[in-house]
Amino acid sequence: MKPTTPVQVQVAHRFAASAERVFDAWLDPTRIGGWLFATPTGLMVRVEIDARVGGTWVVTERRDGEDVEHTGEYLEIDRPRRLVFTLRAPKYGQDTDRVTVEIRALDSGCELTLTHELAAAAAPYAKRTEDGWADVLAGLAKTLGEPESDSMT
Repeated sequence: MKPTTPVQVQVAHRFAASAERVFDAWLDPTRIGGWLFATPTGLMVRVEIDARVGGTWVVTERRDGEDVEHTGEYLEIDRPRRLVFTLRAPKYGQDTDRVTVEIRALDSGCELTLTHELAAAAAPYAKRTEDGWADVLAGLAKTLGEPESDSMT
């Protein structure tokens, strides 16, 4: 019998930037291609964001001559505290995951906690997913002009 309970992966990162600035980076099509699902050797070829509940998003990067597309739909947008969206990467499977980004303002900067709910069948990939999100958040920090720091996973 196949497992049916979703698997949750959680990653946290502290930013020097304000909660508003960090939140807005998730919805800015001119910046998101520089960090969301961006790899060091890839070329971002498509970024589309319809930043409203029910709106969709697409980020496509060309990796070794092949386009890798990530898509989803915005389920909640509560600036600057919470963003919830679905996530699909058709090249890697047909599952639709759920990602929740929660941002808590601090006296200086903010703390972001990302929770990725994976399909039960993806459980063997939980650690790889966690590491991937840590890299994504480090890329976001770099895009925001922050010095390199460790995620708080």
